[in-house]
Amino acid sequence: MKTKLLLAAVAASAFVPAAAQAQRIPAAVVAVVDTDRIGRECTACRAAASQLQSQETTLRNRAAALQQQLQTARTPIEQAAAALNGKQPDAALQKRITDYQNQERSAQQELATGQQRLASTQANVNQQIGSRLNTIVASLSASRGATVTLAKGDVMFAAQTVDITNDVLAQLNQQLPSVSVTPLPQTQQPRQQGR
Repeated sequence: MKTKLLLAAVAASAFVPAAAQAQRIPAAVVAVVDTDRIGRECTACRAAASQLQSQETTLRNRAAALQQQLQTARTPIEQAAAALNGKQPDAALQKRITDYQNQERSAQQELATGQQRLASTQANVNQQIGSRLNTIVASLSASRGATVTLAKGDVMFAAQTVDITNDVLAQLNQQLPSVSVTPLPQTQQPRQQGR
């Protein structure tokens, strides 16, 4: 009985190397790209970042102005309500309260729309750059014989000989000198989570 089990085990082990060999994956040739550097140095990236920063500053300044307007409108209403000592406001004060609430809602909606527009513009810029970057990386990787290309920031070590960042940056600057710093077309707007 032990002999039969031993023979069966030896026979089974003879098939393992052949099965394992059939499942082997060829060795990967790896290239790396410093995507952080690309984002900092590409011509279109820098120009878009500057315009996006300007749009963000404009939105922040508008938020501060709206906040000041609301505070200016709210203070006398609060003072008038406090002077009533718990009594119901008259029709004139009630109208001022309603007008203030409408002004506050309008300000919130304006800022929300501005934030959505800014996010959409950022998404559009990222989409344009990412699309061209992927095409360039795929082309350069193939021309160098690389079967895998990784972001340098995700790699613990990479020899300089596998880094194709300089060539990617040169081609990206040549092929994409600028991008449209506008919101995504309506059909491509990112969907809001939880709505």
